[in-house]
Amino acid sequence: MKKKDIIEFEIGKMEFGGTTSTIVDDRTVKMKGGITGQKVKGFVQKIRKGKAEVKLQEVLEKSPLETSKVCPHFGECGGCSMLSVPYQKQLEIKESQIKELFSKHDFGDYDFQGIQGSPNEYFYRNKMEYTFGNEKKDGPLTLGLHKKGRHIDILTADNCMIVDKDFEKILKTTVEFFGKRQISHYRLNNHSGYLRNLVIRKGIKTGEIMINLVTTSNFEQNEGDVLETYISEQNEADVLEAYISEIKKINFEGNLVSLLHTINDGLADAVNCDELLILDGRDYIYEEILGLKFKISPFSFFQTNTNGAEKLYSIVKKFIEEKNILNSEERNTLKNEEKNSLNNKVIFDLYSGTGSIGQIVADKAKKVYGIEIVEEAVRVANENAKMNGLNNCKFIAGDVKEEVKNLNEKADLIIVDPPRPGIHKDAIKDICGFEASEIVYVSCNPKTMVEDLELFKEYGYMVKKVRCMDMFPSTAHVESVVLMSNVNLNK
Repeated sequence: MKKKDIIEFEIGKMEFGGTTSTIVDDRTVKMKGGITGQKVKGFVQKIRKGKAEVKLQEVLEKSPLETSKVCPHFGECGGCSMLSVPYQKQLEIKESQIKELFSKHDFGDYDFQGIQGSPNEYFYRNKMEYTFGNEKKDGPLTLGLHKKGRHIDILTADNCMIVDKDFEKILKTTVEFFGKRQISHYRLNNHSGYLRNLVIRKGIKTGEIMINLVTTSNFEQNEGDVLETYISEQNEADVLEAYISEIKKINFEGNLVSLLHTINDGLADAVNCDELLILDGRDYIYEEILGLKFKISPFSFFQTNTNGAEKLYSIVKKFIEEKNILNSEERNTLKNEEKNSLNNKVIFDLYSGTGSIGQIVADKAKKVYGIEIVEEAVRVANENAKMNGLNNCKFIAGDVKEEVKNLNEKADLIIVDPPRPGIHKDAIKDICGFEASEIVYVSCNPKTMVEDLELFKEYGYMVKKVRCMDMFPSTAHVESVVLMSNVNLNK
């Protein structure tokens, strides 16, 4: 095997994060993508001693595991890598991957409680972030997701099996509207063009829909003739007014309450906000989880699988309740005031987003303090707590590793739900400095989580329980919840 070779092989083991590992000619071949049992063709990118990195070029033969229906874009779209695998098998694969990650570390004896499946295998997402572009250079306007392995080519993601029909209606209407008018799309190579992204949110429980059109401030049309039908639309304001009118013609299953326009002139390939304009309605929607109501703003984090989030937060709540560590017989011997004191705890909810976890567990606490770096999310979190009648919740804007130093109360229990890169080592030190009896770690990236757990272990926190929650069916991702106990306090 040499660099730049084209090789054919059958894929071996699937690893967490969407990579595969296969022994080929006594080398360990690592590749992004693929399903165990597929026969594939790959391009050798790197050669190292006993190892090789290969880029997937073509699936020559399906895996015996692939027996489920797929959408028309499966294999091209960079989204649902496991859509073709039956859901129960997906869960088995993910559970074994998490077990393997934990097996590489010495966390002592703990209770691994397996994986909880999503209540919905299909049509579960409450948010999609689409990109404007084209599938081929100088081709017609497209709107959707990046092609697998491509940074520029965009595939119009209609007939998607993980979002409901309202998303598809909005996507089709939008791409046809701007395509006919030959409105330019943003190009990363020279930072020119107008249309960047379309972000759609929908409350699964409430049915409320938010559409956020993201553009640059540089309105322009492509060179060439624009159809005579649209000659009256001479400027950006005219086009946007016509877009509002077109969107309102859609026969929604839900209820459109928010139509926004975000100006983003940043160079990064990300949805950022220089200016937010309300085209119609309001700049938020409502969603409900476990009996609580949440106001969601355009840029605040909220779990993308509403029904899955209820299962995830129920796991967190159960871990907290189980740690009020009395069995039913012992609890029955307590007086009422003693029972109530079990909920007399101070809880820190770190990386709190719009405060959903903190508010869900607020009935188990005397006080909940949440910290989140996104100021808008914190504003909404405090509004949500007030709306839900939770007077024992306070959310603070700032960096966790800085703000935890300013909290004067002692935490009985800490919940951490960090972004994918995990927790900064200085923040882990400060979090452990509160000497809370327990820490519940919620993670969307078990790879960084297990590394963080090693640092927590150095400060005396040992893993006691682990449970996985599949928030992202048909993808390589999975959420994990870990209960840690302070061995120095809980001897």
